[in-house]
Amino acid sequence: MADHDLTGFDRDSFTAGSVTHELLRRGEGPAVIVIAEMPGITPKVLAFAERVAAIGATAVLPVLFGTPGRDPDPAVRGKLGTARYVASSMLPACVSREFTVWATGKTSPVVGWLRALAAHEHERCGGPGVGAVGMCFTGGYALAMATDDRLLAPVLSQPSMPLPVTRAQKESIDISPEDLAVVRKRCAEGGLQVLGLRFRGDAFVPESRFRFLREQLGDGFVAVELDDEAANPDALLKPHSVLTEHLIDEPGQPTRQALDQVLDLFRTRLQLAG
Repeated sequence: MADHDLTGFDRDSFTAGSVTHELLRRGEGPAVIVIAEMPGITPKVLAFAERVAAIGATAVLPVLFGTPGRDPDPAVRGKLGTARYVASSMLPACVSREFTVWATGKTSPVVGWLRALAAHEHERCGGPGVGAVGMCFTGGYALAMATDDRLLAPVLSQPSMPLPVTRAQKESIDISPEDLAVVRKRCAEGGLQVLGLRFRGDAFVPESRFRFLREQLGDGFVAVELDDEAANPDALLKPHSVLTEHLIDEPGQPTRQALDQVLDLFRTRLQLAG
């Protein structure tokens, strides 16, 4: 793919407290916050946002790192250009106070800003509530955002933080015990459903992390775990990004079925007509 020139997306910004981030928006209807994976809002993340907009929602993409629309594929940038771009996105995020990378039992500070964004978009777009999907580096953010009753459809796509090096990191996710208790109560008493996606062989999202979520959320956590053979073989990396890089967008493909399950969750919980 080539770089995306962002045609079809409106550009805006949002400020909460002292923090401002740029936004991209597409569509009309209840809001779905699409929180991109590293190295940023790639053309394939934008393609996912277009699918969200097509079902009658407003896809809202906060720009937390990287250059929106830039394709990191070495076929486009060259190997050195890709390495430089990925490093320029990852390194600042890994040292930023907004993001928690290694710590267990901690919600990243940026989640407070994302909760404020979700509340703002709910007021702006209307509907019964808001959806959210986090991917990889941001995968757990949708879970922590669900402390707010307005978040009705959280999706954790290959949630990779904290980086799973120690046993404690593998058997946890980036959310504080206090926030997790709120989400657990919503699942048990309010019928909240949290959808998680991973490839079974993904070292960044060990099975123990999903087991932890099952133990904590019970029937409120719905796991979609795919065989590695279901991943797009043309992708550069090992099976990881269910909704973007490793998606095979053809009927009957397991990754397409996972995408459809995500979209169906948004349709049902946000009462979309599309």
